Amino acid sequence: MRFRSVSAVFAAWFLASAVCAITWAGEPSLPLKAGIIGLDAHALPWTKIINDSEATGELADMVVVAAYPGGSPDIPHSVELLAGRIEPIREMGVEIVDSIDELLKKVDVVMVLSIDGRKHLEEAKPVFAAGKPVFIDKPIAGTLADAVEIFRLAKEHNVPCFTSSSLRFAKRTIDIREDPKLGELIGCEQHAPCSLEPHHPDFFWYGIHGVEPLFTIMGTGCVSVTRIHTEGSDMAVGVWEGGRIGSFRGIRDGRRGYGSTVFGTKGIVPGGSFDGYEPLIVEIVKFFKTGKPPVSEKETLEIFAFMEAADESKRQGGRPVTLESVMQKAREAARSASDG
Repeated sequence: MRFRSVSAVFAAWFLASAVCAITWAGEPSLPLKAGIIGLDAHALPWTKIINDSEATGELADMVVVAAYPGGSPDIPHSVELLAGRIEPIREMGVEIVDSIDELLKKVDVVMVLSIDGRKHLEEAKPVFAAGKPVFIDKPIAGTLADAVEIFRLAKEHNVPCFTSSSLRFAKRTIDIREDPKLGELIGCEQHAPCSLEPHHPDFFWYGIHGVEPLFTIMGTGCVSVTRIHTEGSDMAVGVWEGGRIGSFRGIRDGRRGYGSTVFGTKGIVPGGSFDGYEPLIVEIVKFFKTGKPPVSEKETLEIFAFMEAADESKRQGGRPVTLESVMQKAREAARSASDG
């Protein structure tokens, strides 16, 4: 696989700009110049996909031109990943810059890819202020309150913003409700790896890769969550409006993998797994071109409220916790922090 050199990147951009002299008010000029904040997670594999000289379709409509490394010294995995990513990304024609402000001068759109959700709010603030559309990798934030604040700022600055796990866009997950063998959806049992990280709520770190496809299949409308926790696994059971049940099994011990069992009025069918990063990246490019998020604020906040309610249920010894109760606390916390 070949990658664009610096000269090839800008030659392609200049040619496309001359041919497609389009403003953001309609469609943006192509290819979009993208910047990355945080090189300690998905930045390397995503840049390989985006900056591939043989990219076609939506993937040919964006190029990564600049990146700010970031990193979190108190997360060993961040330190380890960052050490091996800066130079390979630079070699793909990406300029490595020393600040977010410098990055914003060079790009049309931004992907916040820092592995540490705690940093995302502060990293996104200057992006919103600059009016640059932004994708924020999972988890969108380190707390539900920060997630609420991110969306508030996006609205305040009128900046398009969305977040998603790549698991959401697996073809089988997207299409499952159209399976004629299923009938009307009744429920779903989703499983995924669920490693924990002490600085993040339990499911925010990795469990979201199971919770997000659960909501993709079930839709919004979850009312309450009950959680069972052991050292090797977790089970979070959500009750949806109308009595539907959706559950997430987080795996730490034993064989790990992604998948689901989906229950309907006509049959029980398997759901999707992981189709790689490209489906999500395609959606990100579409989002940057149109300004229309493929995942709503409402659904994203419900996903994170589900995970926060699961943590609260764990703290209460497995009692059911409503999503509305944790959302109310998060809104109050976000409002207090904003006022302060």
